Amino acid sequence: MNTFIPYGSYWSSPFAKWQGSLANLNALQLAAACGRDALARRQFPLERIDLGILGLTNPQKGSFYGLPWVTGMMGIERVAGPTVQQACATSVRALQMASQEISDGTASCALLVMADRQSNGPVLYYPDPSGSGGYGITEHWVPDNMAHDPHARNPMLQTGENVAARFGISTAEQHEVKLHRHAQYQQALAEDRAFQKRYMVDVPLSDSRFRKVTGQLSADEGIFPTTAAGLARLQPVREGGTITFGGQTHPADGNAGAIVTTREIAREVSLEPAIQIELLSFGMHREAPGHMPAAPGPAMLQALRRAGLTVAQVDAVKTHNPFAVNDIALARETGFPWERMNQYGSSLIWGHPQAPTGLRGVIELIEELVLRGGGVGVFTGCAAGDSALATVLRVSDGRRH
Repeated sequence: MNTFIPYGSYWSSPFAKWQGSLANLNALQLAAACGRDALARRQFPLERIDLGILGLTNPQKGSFYGLPWVTGMMGIERVAGPTVQQACATSVRALQMASQEISDGTASCALLVMADRQSNGPVLYYPDPSGSGGYGITEHWVPDNMAHDPHARNPMLQTGENVAARFGISTAEQHEVKLHRHAQYQQALAEDRAFQKRYMVDVPLSDSRFRKVTGQLSADEGIFPTTAAGLARLQPVREGGTITFGGQTHPADGNAGAIVTTREIAREVSLEPAIQIELLSFGMHREAPGHMPAAPGPAMLQALRRAGLTVAQVDAVKTHNPFAVNDIALARETGFPWERMNQYGSSLIWGHPQAPTGLRGVIELIEELVLRGGGVGVFTGCAAGDSALATVLRVSDGRRH
């Protein structure tokens, strides 16, 4: 594809728990502030950006204006572009769209901004004069959609149970994965969060009008303490099921951003020109209705085929795993051990704001590969509608040769 992410030209906010420190802040205004500050600290030449892509799943006040509003707030008013909504797959879709534009020559340097707030989601009213009594339909955007897929006619949780049944995955297996993921996340917190500080930015906290700074969020908020004994005490959420609250992620708020560009511009703006991050391919898969957590495996295999690679050539895998079931199913589909996935944590631990979830995973995948001296990495994750997207990238570090 000949498209690249300049080393260091990406960032993520900490993810905050449901109804936590970011619950009152407009996700787009917050993402614009974080992105503007992140690019300024990296001394990124804003004049290079000629395309913007905004990822947003939960509507915010003013989001009708989408990407142009965000770039306007960031001080790059001339930059236009689309707003993308594909639930948890939004980040990978945005990476693919940026890669296609750059490969086609219709853009040379794309800014991706992924923003979402699960807390205080909108309540929508759809007029229906022909309805009973002329009343319309009210939708609580976040909880109603988590609770009901209008096509598969099941809640998100049921998709996890369906895949657990397909692969014969027990509660004990799920808890084993969760405990391992929690231990991996502790690696990211070691030495005063040295790993996270490679990419994570501080978030200024303020009143809802962004007028008065009241504090700062510097680390993930709402990480659940996890022990084997604590997990063993949990019962499945659904009667007769296998998935406990410990075996799934939690809703969160946050944002992330990245630059996708040409090889030449990537070298020019990279914080370390000897490190090259190349996007190789993308894959997509849609599973049978009600089997969302099984979709990432086929998406990963498709992306690898398109890159001309095999699972044996993959050095690191990062997943969006709303259920521990996801990683077990992925391991069985691909043969890549779940124990080797998700070094330094995953969304199972640090939460799930929707659109930015995948981009944070890709960023952590890049940094993991840089620390190991380079290699091939895959990010894959499921999304609403029993679908999944995956991307394959290669990190090369000229300093190691």
